[in-house]
Amino acid sequence: MTPRADILKDVIGDLRIAASFVTIVPVASSKPAGDGAIARATWALPVAGLLVGLAGAFVYKVAIRVGLAPNLAALLALAATTLITGALHEDGLADTTDGLGGGRTRERKLAIMRDSRIGSYGVCALILSFGLRWSALAVIANPWAVMMALCAAHAAARAGLPAFMSLVPPARPDGLSASAGSPPGRSVAIAFAVGTLVLALALGPAKALVGLMLLSAAGLILARLAISQIGGQTGDILGAFEQVGEILILLVAVAFLHGGG
Repeated sequence: MTPRADILKDVIGDLRIAASFVTIVPVASSKPAGDGAIARATWALPVAGLLVGLAGAFVYKVAIRVGLAPNLAALLALAATTLITGALHEDGLADTTDGLGGGRTRERKLAIMRDSRIGSYGVCALILSFGLRWSALAVIANPWAVMMALCAAHAAARAGLPAFMSLVPPARPDGLSASAGSPPGRSVAIAFAVGTLVLALALGPAKALVGLMLLSAAGLILARLAISQIGGQTGDILGAFEQVGEILILLVAVAFLHGGG
């Protein structure tokens, strides 16, 4: 096999791992990933996110074409992206808010985050997440602008995950985040570049910069909370970061795309 073929095989393998990491689409190899494979493949997370965003945009477009109002089309688009991801990130957001808001000690917070039951903090967080994202898409309304917003939100929200995983240590030795490992610098840089590129193409350079600043601020705040309260990050924390990222980018899209700026 030629070096070029080897590179292509590695890229395809990483894309399959990344897609299986953040969606329920059965694209992963039947063979278990080797040591460090998941961490290395995190560069492809924004690519997987882009595909999720495109799927949501397709559902929105079809809903509009058959005569549904933008608010109903937006709800169906959100349902589609949630179905594709298996509500993985929504579950992380709910568990994170329940744990950080409901526990008094580090051990209790981690125990709550592992509990499959949802509490009042988690319910409120999910209502806010779906409400803000649904409202943003319904306000944008135009199918092309909705596609740009969804692609930007889903790609950029995942582009920061490798950096977060690399800079914030796992809160416990087991769990999804710990088993994935710490992404290498190359994967962090590529993921950031891909997310930035998608943001710039979808929203324009100036608006992409605003989005990056908001995502960075959100990441720093969440990292500080996670380290101070539970000693680091978990898979739930990563899910919460993704959800916050989606919301922020969609709000940026509303402010600039809908306003024509």
